Amino acid sequence: MTVSSPEPGDLEALGREASGCTRCRLAVGRTQVVFGTGTPAADLLFVGEGPGAEEDRQGLPFVGRSGKLLDRLVGEELGMTRESCYIANIVKCRPPGNRDPKPDEIEACRPWLEGQLERLRPRVVVTLGNTATRTLLGTTEGVTRLRGRSYPWRDIVLVPTYHPAAVLRGGPSAMAEMRADLVRAKLALAGAGAAG
Repeated sequence: MTVSSPEPGDLEALGREASGCTRCRLAVGRTQVVFGTGTPAADLLFVGEGPGAEEDRQGLPFVGRSGKLLDRLVGEELGMTRESCYIANIVKCRPPGNRDPKPDEIEACRPWLEGQLERLRPRVVVTLGNTATRTLLGTTEGVTRLRGRSYPWRDIVLVPTYHPAAVLRGGPSAMAEMRADLVRAKLALAGAGAAG
């Protein structure tokens, strides 16, 4: 699959192109493609695994309970709003029953995420959960083992953390660890956290 050449400011055009994608089985059950939201000038990109039911309905990532928690923690730990960063997912269509995306679905959708990365050129990427972390770092290790540090990745600092849904289930310790990871992302944005 070929996507348009990366040019600053054409993120919207890429989103329009993605809205008609039928490269995998997820296209059959979707209401709409959930491409991403935020500012194209973002230094900070959050990447989750895929849209849920509410995201599929509204066409925006992280708008349910998980999104409300993410918004709150980003505000409290980074002093930012969702409008001042960019939020996307590994796959742009909802997997049935909110199951994890399958490897072939991730690969079919990868050009859209690559196109977003090329156009956004973020300085820091925060991966939310196992699927996003494993996909971008190219590992089978889980986020529980990988979180707690930052990784140099493609001239970007990558900071893995839990998916907000896992934090909602995981209680105070998971919440504290996610907060610490967001502080790590804030330090990386300030230039103090290239790795470690």
